[in-house]
Amino acid sequence: MRRKRKKQNKFLWLTLVPIYLFTFLFVFIPFIYLVVLSFLTRAEIWGTVNRFTTVNYLRILEPLYCNTFLSSLQLALTVTFFIILSGYPFGYFMAKLPKNWKSRMMMLLMIPFWTSGLIRLYGWIIVFRSNGTLDRILMGLHITAKPLKLLYSYPAVVVGMIYVLVPFMILAVYSSVEKMDWTLVEAARDLGAGRIKAFITVTFRLTLPGLLSGVVLTFIPSMGLFFVADILGGNKIVLVGNVIQEQLTKGRNLPFAAALSVILMILTSLIIGLYRKLADTKELEGLF
Repeated sequence: MRRKRKKQNKFLWLTLVPIYLFTFLFVFIPFIYLVVLSFLTRAEIWGTVNRFTTVNYLRILEPLYCNTFLSSLQLALTVTFFIILSGYPFGYFMAKLPKNWKSRMMMLLMIPFWTSGLIRLYGWIIVFRSNGTLDRILMGLHITAKPLKLLYSYPAVVVGMIYVLVPFMILAVYSSVEKMDWTLVEAARDLGAGRIKAFITVTFRLTLPGLLSGVVLTFIPSMGLFFVADILGGNKIVLVGNVIQEQLTKGRNLPFAAALSVILMILTSLIIGLYRKLADTKELEGLF
């Protein structure tokens, strides 16, 4: 038995080689290239000049770009808040359904992913446009007297972001609730805790890691999903992703786009670090 274990441990590193190789080639090297590029000088027409500079990072401190980062952060917080309100209950009650209904609900949740996200977002244009589906419903119910200008507005972008990202919250919460030990809830009820108290002290606490995973999976992408802001917000809603795209296509300023990307990655890394700290059971215990 010991010899077999030694042989297994000998060849265990071979299974890790593809993972490390992939990480090195497609994560580490591109990141280093991006950092180096962010410190180069922009060429007059296209490309870069091998001259070290910190101008690209100092330019981010300008009010225009600082406000863009703040707007992106505000939108991400707003979207994440509404995703929690809608995604957590959905994932929770979905996990408590009978087995057959779980499969059906999972299928309904996965069907939209069979279609391109861009096509699905263009469908929201039909809903939000003047005299569109939503306007007809509201005017038919006599809630509004005239068409609303919802398309190319902040609420339209928020709804689009929620629509794209809420499945990730639902799946994260669903997985967490599925693994939960329900005997602990029953024990809390037997000891005199009401439904609400048992949910807060036991259920919510045990499903909090899933909720935090969903927050990370929704908050981080919502800061960079510039195509949602382009389609549903027009030119009115500008995110960091929009600025990076503009610098790459119109401005042709590769170093500045790289600097913006590096700052965005640092922010997302801090969020992931915070999540890992909160996901620690000792840290979670301190929240209650």
